[in-house]
Amino acid sequence: MSRSDAITLAYLVTIVCFILALRFLSNPARARQGNWVGAFGMAVAIVATFFRPGLQNIGWILLVMAVFAPVGWYAARAVKMTAMPQMVALFNGVGGGAAALIALVEFHYAVPAPGNLSASVSVSIVLSALIGAISFAGSLIAFAKLQELIGGRPITYPGQKAVNGIVMAGLLALGIAVIAGAEQEWVLALLVLGALAFGVLFVLPIGGADMPVVIALLNAFTGLAAAATGFVLHENVLIVSGALVGASGTMLTLMMARAMGRSVTNVLFGAFGQIQASGASAAASGDGTVRSTTADDVAVMLAYAKHVIVVPGYGLAVAQAQHDVRKLGQELESRGVDVKYAIHPVAGRMPGHMNVLLAEANVPYDELFEMDEINDDFDETDVALVIGANDVTNPAARNDTGSPIYGMPILNVDHAKNVVVLKRSMNPGFAGIDNPLYVDPKTAMLFGDAKDSVAKLVDAVKTL
Repeated sequence: MSRSDAITLAYLVTIVCFILALRFLSNPARARQGNWVGAFGMAVAIVATFFRPGLQNIGWILLVMAVFAPVGWYAARAVKMTAMPQMVALFNGVGGGAAALIALVEFHYAVPAPGNLSASVSVSIVLSALIGAISFAGSLIAFAKLQELIGGRPITYPGQKAVNGIVMAGLLALGIAVIAGAEQEWVLALLVLGALAFGVLFVLPIGGADMPVVIALLNAFTGLAAAATGFVLHENVLIVSGALVGASGTMLTLMMARAMGRSVTNVLFGAFGQIQASGASAAASGDGTVRSTTADDVAVMLAYAKHVIVVPGYGLAVAQAQHDVRKLGQELESRGVDVKYAIHPVAGRMPGHMNVLLAEANVPYDELFEMDEINDDFDETDVALVIGANDVTNPAARNDTGSPIYGMPILNVDHAKNVVVLKRSMNPGFAGIDNPLYVDPKTAMLFGDAKDSVAKLVDAVKTL
């Protein structure tokens, strides 16, 4: 077998590993295995690349890897689960930025004179630069919103959609000019700068509550940029891996939007979160009475219940209460209580956020249920324990046509016989919308830090 054949075979192994990794990641029980398979595939590709004939600047490549590989390792190990969404956004943006930079470099070396590029290569370079730059800038804004460096509410101004449309039209014109033969570096540089500006303008008007959808969409953008870069470099492994990321990210975007009861265009251009609750939900929050409770009273309810459903939300992540929730579940199960966990598709600030948190606390996978699987169970549930999940339990989505979240599928928490909500205060959730569930007569509010409150529940249940 020649060196070229061996490298091609190694890249084929990489492609197979990526496909298997994506398949394993679709199941929580095999997700960790999927990560290892994907990492192995990437390692194979990296090693094979170093054996390619004519590879230059190996010393510089090794130096950069030696410096930044530990940075990536430390960042991944040190990041808190609450900050995982912004970490994903940041890493995703790096991938898009890398694609744009490769497009610029390849354009610089491939065009000593105008007319040197074939149509297929010029199209690939334009797409890689355009999509990669948009993904890079958009991901940075998503990171800033999630990190609360800028406000999570939509940032809008009069005529914003018209401005975005004009910028995009200009970018398309520049791209067509490059493809048509205007192969000057300043034209492609202007395209990249315009794409960076569009990425910022594109994400700014999107509210923080829509970040799970935005992260999935930007991930798809990065995949498409990587695939386009593969065409530029004539690398099949990049084309396939980028296509996998682009396709899976697109499917996830559509699924997340559907879980919110909204179209992707509404998510991207609706400025959700700018409108405050009104109508029935506002009236309920203004006229209803909030019933506060104590950990001892809640412990009695839980200990003598037959069926309990825990509904985790971002408040659980912020408080790092997943391990205490697991202890509470074990304590209740030891008393014969049936405990389940209801996961809404957009709970938290990124797809699968709650699943990862609970898996970290070793909650059994067979106790985690998606919304469609568990919604009918709430009618027979004695206690629904809601930990910070505001918007995904809001009945206004079902019965208040004036609410911004009207039509969004929610967990049927209000169908349970008793509801206990753990919150720091009565402040609305990330979407900025009041929740009439909190003034429902069968709802009791346990105020305080979620971790402390759950720890008190564990101690109180043990004493019964």
